Amino acid sequence: MTFAALARAPDRRRTEAWLLVLSVLITVFGYACTGLSMTGQLPGGLSGFAVSMFFVALVPHLVVRRFAPRADPLILPLATLLTGIGLVLLHRLDMTYAVTPRLSIAEAASGQLVWTVIGVAACIVILMVLRDHRILQRYIYLTMVVALVLLMAPAFFGADRYGAKRWILLGPLSLQPGEFVKIMISVFFAGYLTVNRDALALSGRRVMGVQLPPGRQLAPIFTIWVISLLVLVFERDLGTSLIFFGVFVIMLYMATERTSWVICGLAMAAVGAAVVGSTEPHVKGRIMAWLHPMDIFLPPSERPPGLISDQAAQALFSFGSGGIGGSGLGQGHPELVGFAGNSDFILTTVGEELGLAGVMAVLLLYVLLAQRGLRVGLTARDPFGKLLAVGLAGALLLQVFVVSGGVTGLIPLTGKALPFLAKGGSSLVANWVMVALLLRISDSAQRRREPVAAGSGRPSRRHRGHREPAPGPAA
Repeated sequence: MTFAALARAPDRRRTEAWLLVLSVLITVFGYACTGLSMTGQLPGGLSGFAVSMFFVALVPHLVVRRFAPRADPLILPLATLLTGIGLVLLHRLDMTYAVTPRLSIAEAASGQLVWTVIGVAACIVILMVLRDHRILQRYIYLTMVVALVLLMAPAFFGADRYGAKRWILLGPLSLQPGEFVKIMISVFFAGYLTVNRDALALSGRRVMGVQLPPGRQLAPIFTIWVISLLVLVFERDLGTSLIFFGVFVIMLYMATERTSWVICGLAMAAVGAAVVGSTEPHVKGRIMAWLHPMDIFLPPSERPPGLISDQAAQALFSFGSGGIGGSGLGQGHPELVGFAGNSDFILTTVGEELGLAGVMAVLLLYVLLAQRGLRVGLTARDPFGKLLAVGLAGALLLQVFVVSGGVTGLIPLTGKALPFLAKGGSSLVANWVMVALLLRISDSAQRRREPVAAGSGRPSRRHRGHREPAPGPAA
């Protein structure tokens, strides 16, 4: 191998270090601007916040440098920057809620910072312990059993909050199992499709110009469809069911390259959404709020049935008042959205105070993070790692789409947390676990592309003396 190939790993980590410095500077600058805008002076906790963000960036960078030196250099800075923006927005909302007693909303930023540390610690542990992502392929069925238990647990033991049963109470803490299930089902689907991809891709019959999968291979997608409907019915969790089913369809297409799977998946999703949306009151109410958001300001007797919240309308007002450049951090009125200001509706704060430019910047950060995940999948040599990276990136994109689409009025509201930005410990930890897996897969993929022994200019022992076999006779 050439010296240039050997030097790629230090170059990647150097690039990552400079991007992390930029991410921390942007975050600390936003924190300071929020305090100056709202109180006229620097916030008292600025130094503590800056030190916390410094170590949140430094420690995982050192661990990546030691345990995954060839990992993608953009994944960690993007996750750090999105997490930092979320902390700034939550701090800004806390300051408003503190002077708005009628809302009675507890402080969120300090708790979110603690969950950030826990999430980063989980990322570090995974990078140190999981040296090869292919180990996960040995436990795909155990992973799926645990995922199904976690997925269905809120239906029987969950707490009903804001119209959905997606939380499990553990004393003073609450857990959203669906945030971890999206990772577990990605692991299972990657392992299952690696084994069965040929049967899924090469068999079937053509009906009306569309090649349909055979009955035996159609059973898994039918089972997943039924489970997603059960989640939607019993837990009234539209977002989790969409992500759960959507990830499966994306990974099916990636494994088989057959558009018939996508057509079947879209048709089944449309049928399921139509049936549940017309029968389940909570889902029906969200659909009515999506179709008629401004009718909430009519007299109660003239409102459509099921329309009880003005959040969808206030969100549209927030985006409209923000314009192109926004009103500036701390100069808007996110409290008008109510308690949802620091959940899925946190994007309205971005739209109002940072404008269309800020919303596009945040969405581009998500798109870039997902693009790096997809790129990891394309460069991975093993089928399991390829499908797992695509599944994780697809889950991130789907969650961003269902949240931002619901807040902006493109689709009905789902209630899911916006990754990295919104308040929620389960979501933050799960997303940092996803970051760790992408870093591990990207490091493994690059090692196979650059088979050089770490710390030396010589080929690794496995490749030393290896010769390509002579081409055999033509078939």
